[in-house]
Amino acid sequence: MHGLDSVLKEYYRDKRECVIDFPEPLFPSRKVEEYRAMSLLAIVEIAGRDSVAAAVKAVEDEGFTDLLPTYVYTGTEYGAWSSVGEAVKRLSKRLPEIRVHPPLVFGSPLFWQALNGRFINELITKYGFFTPCIGCHLYLHSVRIPLALALGKAPIISGERESHDGSIKINQISEALTVYQEIAKGFGIRLFFPLRHISEGNRIKEILGFEWDQGKDQLGCILSGNYRRLDGSIGITGKQVLKYLEEFACPLTREIIETYVAGQIPDHKAIAADVLG
Repeated sequence: MHGLDSVLKEYYRDKRECVIDFPEPLFPSRKVEEYRAMSLLAIVEIAGRDSVAAAVKAVEDEGFTDLLPTYVYTGTEYGAWSSVGEAVKRLSKRLPEIRVHPPLVFGSPLFWQALNGRFINELITKYGFFTPCIGCHLYLHSVRIPLALALGKAPIISGERESHDGSIKINQISEALTVYQEIAKGFGIRLFFPLRHISEGNRIKEILGFEWDQGKDQLGCILSGNYRRLDGSIGITGKQVLKYLEEFACPLTREIIETYVAGQIPDHKAIAADVLG
């Protein structure tokens, strides 16, 4: 496990293109067949407190026996890599009767860039707003789809919540969460949001069974809160978000994921330019 952690840390540091055809040191090919043979396997998002709580709730609700923790890099995160490993340890300790498998780290910064970086000016002109957070979460969920398909359509568990003690995050509004799930469903994958309708932070602590303050002991994002005004309000409507998703982000994402599923590396920016054009 110590050697694996070094490999995982290397991929987190270098942020290579890694969505399909995982190299042996990162994800041995023999593991694919092992995971495919597990009838109650789920892929777990590892991000912070809510993602671990979501895994616990999903096991309670769905009876999963095996959990594959996954961390997807974006290119905008910062902080100690050790927080990811600590989250996995917390999950294992909380669910001693469940097999929590070694974590997997992967992603595609060029996919993220095509959604959220390269065409900011065009997106603002077309939609009257821009925030990378919506496309980022769409990326985080969809980039796991090829892996889920490779493992026999394993479901994906995420800690998304519509409200955090009354605080709204634009990337987790109801309209966005429904679209994320529809993208996964289009590929035959179930995307679970076990905490979607749980607003109270105290309820999250109850599910966890131990103390863990929101936003602590996890990697951060340099763009966090970018969509908020000085007074903390959000000047973006659900209607605007849906238009952006339906016209740009979703068509782009579907084509990119279809290319990955076909065993090829997409030309991410070319696809984005074509969708915009």
